[in-house]
Amino acid sequence: MPEVTALNHVELLTLVATHRLGEHDAYGVTIQREIAALHGHEISMGAVYAALERLERLGLVRPRLSEPRPERGGRARRLFAVTSAGRDSIRRAHADAMRLWDAVSIPRPGRRS
Repeated sequence: MPEVTALNHVELLTLVATHRLGEHDAYGVTIQREIAALHGHEISMGAVYAALERLERLGLVRPRLSEPRPERGGRARRLFAVTSAGRDSIRRAHADAMRLWDAVSIPRPGRRS
């Protein structure tokens, strides 16, 4: 498994959205929607799939094919699940962000610093 380096913003959003959706509901479209709901901005499907490819190469997510959809000609979906290394990466990113924000002093509105 490759050594995990820092994730970019879209990769981290994709990893968190995949984790939140769970292994039965996390596929391209639902991940894109979850990112929009969490982040308030939509990102392209291409960016989601590029992030998923890198996360898979790093061993942070693993794909599997669902059963084909029930309608005639229905195709299987590529579902993603976060691995234990992926969960560790989310925990590290959270801890890093908290350390960063704990180090910042922002004055309240109306107060001079």
